[in-house]
Amino acid sequence: MGKLEDIVSLCKRRGFIFQGSDVYGGMAGTWDFGPLGVMLKRNIMDEWWRFFVDRRDDMYGVDAAILMNPRTWRASGHVDTFADPLVECKECHGRFRADKLVDGATESITTEEFLKAGVKCPTCGKENWSEIRKFNMMFETHVGPVDDDSSVAYLRPETAQGIFTNFKNVVDTIYPNIPFGIAQQGKAFRNEISPRDFVLRDRECSQMEIEYFVRPEEWEESFEKLRESQHEFLEGTMGLPKEMIHELEVPAEDRAHYSKRTIDFMFDYPNGEEELMGLAYRTDFDLGNIQRESGKSMEYRDKNTGESFVPHVIEPSIGVERLFLAVMSACYAEEEGRIVLKLPENLAPYKFCVSPLLKNKPELVEKAREVYEILKQKYTFVTWDDSGNIGKRYKKQDEIGTPKCVVVDFESLEDGAVTVRDRDTTEQIRVKIEEL
Repeated sequence: MGKLEDIVSLCKRRGFIFQGSDVYGGMAGTWDFGPLGVMLKRNIMDEWWRFFVDRRDDMYGVDAAILMNPRTWRASGHVDTFADPLVECKECHGRFRADKLVDGATESITTEEFLKAGVKCPTCGKENWSEIRKFNMMFETHVGPVDDDSSVAYLRPETAQGIFTNFKNVVDTIYPNIPFGIAQQGKAFRNEISPRDFVLRDRECSQMEIEYFVRPEEWEESFEKLRESQHEFLEGTMGLPKEMIHELEVPAEDRAHYSKRTIDFMFDYPNGEEELMGLAYRTDFDLGNIQRESGKSMEYRDKNTGESFVPHVIEPSIGVERLFLAVMSACYAEEEGRIVLKLPENLAPYKFCVSPLLKNKPELVEKAREVYEILKQKYTFVTWDDSGNIGKRYKKQDEIGTPKCVVVDFESLEDGAVTVRDRDTTEQIRVKIEEL
């Protein structure tokens, strides 16, 4: 694993991630994914969807609107409780999350606890603080031509509510047997007080969430099965080392307002241990609140027994950017003077890079193009590179995580074989073109 600044440098240099609005000086907490970043991000999201949705018979997908009726966020509790502890330096007027300035502190830190810790301002070094106040992290906007209280709306801070508001729509159209889940991938927005650590804590992110609906008395069994599935996904499908993943049983005082039990899956990032993925038991909090707020029944009727009840919910959730950074961190290595990104083949943006040994030899270029087209048809994610010498091409492909480099040389014109170089071992073997 490299340092965070090494990974940030690689991301910019090779076109994975750029600072948002960089040409205008950037905007804190926003990031743009470049060509390779989009490919890796899409592979991560596709693998998640295949693992949790496509291969199962009890999962269904939705894609809900980002803008929702503001009653959604009152019922969910976000208007009243979705807040971070904000503290302001009275000297330089810098604003910070109080719990992030005190080692071991939680979001419930009090002003007295904060002042006792003797924290100095990270900007000016002074120790002159305001009282802690709660800062709601939802982005507020207005819908329609008039800016008044009747037009207030919010950019969604989570994708989960789009699932809950569509619960009855899915039940009434798909008629699923309980237990079943509804999954969604999409953008979420949080007005972070102090975005930091690259894409780890930003103001606009992509989420992948499931709400798994169960009988109230069966939540523990489903919770444990989903807990095991998350490990299988992170360690098997994403290739994250088991020893870098840690479970944290979240105490009651630190759980979200809707949760009766939460396990945070923590990951050893370059800057320390941070949350990667969550698993929460939300009880019937959300469906019950929707039922009270809207006046519409959120009960599920079992078509086999005729029993009606409001289901309880287990929620596995993960931020795509956090998973992206975890993958990059785990795969980044420096070996024998080279940087290599040891991405699993299912995640690598390109599976192969095809090159002619020399780009000024038409016969080599023509043969290499033939090989490129063969691999492109078979694997889709194949790139072409004829810039610089072969050593520079290998260096570039190592840094972007391409597992195999295929080189057409003069011998290829005689024996119909090419040189295939392995990214991780740097070993080279000769392979017949038809056997690639």
